[in-house]
Amino acid sequence: MQKSGKAIWPWVLGVVVIGGAGTWLFSDSLRGLVDDMQVPVQAPAVQQDGAAKIPPVPASPAAPAPPTIQHPVDPRDAADPALPTLADSDGPVLDTLSALFNGDGALALLLRDHLVQRVVTHIDNLDKPSVPTPAMAVRALPGSLQVETVDGTVYIAKANAERYAPYVKAFTALDAGEAGKAYVRLYPLLQQAYAELGQPDAYFNDRLVAVIDHLLQTPEPPRPLAVTRDERGRYRFADPALQARSVGQKLLLRMDAAQAQAVKQQLRAMRAAISRS
Repeated sequence: MQKSGKAIWPWVLGVVVIGGAGTWLFSDSLRGLVDDMQVPVQAPAVQQDGAAKIPPVPASPAAPAPPTIQHPVDPRDAADPALPTLADSDGPVLDTLSALFNGDGALALLLRDHLVQRVVTHIDNLDKPSVPTPAMAVRALPGSLQVETVDGTVYIAKANAERYAPYVKAFTALDAGEAGKAYVRLYPLLQQAYAELGQPDAYFNDRLVAVIDHLLQTPEPPRPLAVTRDERGRYRFADPALQARSVGQKLLLRMDAAQAQAVKQQLRAMRAAISRS
């Protein structure tokens, strides 16, 4: 838990990418390759009754089953002929976000180059211990973690919630239905970015739902929460179980209880808008 918490807003911005394999193209070439190998033919063994004993043919290994999509996005809903290419998407996606947030004020921390790729990478790291700096979609939250000491124990101060207040307000004010529609429209870009991230066979919407579910599992311990400093001077939760939580869950824990509950409520609404369960 660093002095400067990161504002990690999992706003929801994947089409099904279908690939085919032309195995039939190689059938003749494969037969020729076997002939050229000149594999010696072994005489079949003979049983006692004089009948030839045919050796069993080893079963071909089963092809791996394609991954099951749990929360499909209807590709017809995502078929927008005006959708830009991923390389040219920064401006249009920022315009979409600005419309959703009623202006750029709530987007002040957003890093605006390679926006879709950053958002996808950032979301993909929210349930991990940390987010690599190059993967961040946002700048550091202004100021530093506010603490107060009571009877020799250092706690996160109530005043710390003020640092998160404008962003929590903007996030929870989003119309989840409209955000869901924008997400579906932009989904082909998100899916492409997720595939390029090294997940060509995975489905980004399933990943997003899983991350939302992970954030919703953030515990709700009584506030204030005690913190200590590590050898580098960074604040860490005094409770090892809380410190072991993911970067996304620790963000919710740094908020006050009311803020965390409001964010969770909005996450539930957004989950309902992008999933079927």
